[in-house]
Amino acid sequence: MQQRDAVAPAVSAPPPPGAPVWELLDTDTHAALRVRPASVAGRHVVQVMPDECARLGARCPLLFTKHPATGKFYIAALFGFEPGENLLVDGDGRLDGYMPHDAEREGFFISGDDIAIDRAHPRFAIAEGAALFDEGGRLRQVQRALSAINAGIEQTRLFVETFLRLALIEPIDLSLTFDDGRTITLDGLYTISRDTLAQLAAADVAALHGSGALRLAYTMTNSLDQIALLARRRNDRLAGA
Repeated sequence: MQQRDAVAPAVSAPPPPGAPVWELLDTDTHAALRVRPASVAGRHVVQVMPDECARLGARCPLLFTKHPATGKFYIAALFGFEPGENLLVDGDGRLDGYMPHDAEREGFFISGDDIAIDRAHPRFAIAEGAALFDEGGRLRQVQRALSAINAGIEQTRLFVETFLRLALIEPIDLSLTFDDGRTITLDGLYTISRDTLAQLAAADVAALHGSGALRLAYTMTNSLDQIALLARRRNDRLAGA
């Protein structure tokens, strides 16, 4: 059996027409607001920012994919091979104690100089979770995540422009057959071309190094080794089922 899954984005962007209207976060209006802890449980793909790649690249594959609405590239961390499958999550919904920015900010968005929330998001509840405005710094965690995403999206755009100019981004075929006989194929994924990277002129390599793009390129190519390890985790889980 073959299954083909498009990789879904998790971009911090305004809602489409007809989506729930955001509310600007207000200490009076939302004084009783409670929020469930952030979690990546059940997510097989998460958008990540360049500042997270070194940490995550040692744990999972990092690949480029395109936002279906804009066609723009973003960096995706692969935690599983099909929707709902996360092969790396801890018991508390983290990855070796780490929570990606995009998961930390779920339900929260930047609106001008303010923070907005989507009250329809399942993270929000009156009787569940912890108070948002508490002394534990939950809101500060969200603020830091939003700030990192705001900066990271622009940094990603600049890196991608450079990679495209140097013809470094290439598609990758990811199709694996598992011990249960299923073949899973993920479409729409891209990586950095090792061959093209190795053939760059010295001046281009120096420019990549100076901008930080060279580190990201090597981090992403090295993270491809995690695909086999992720597949082994899936087979181990199948064996224990």
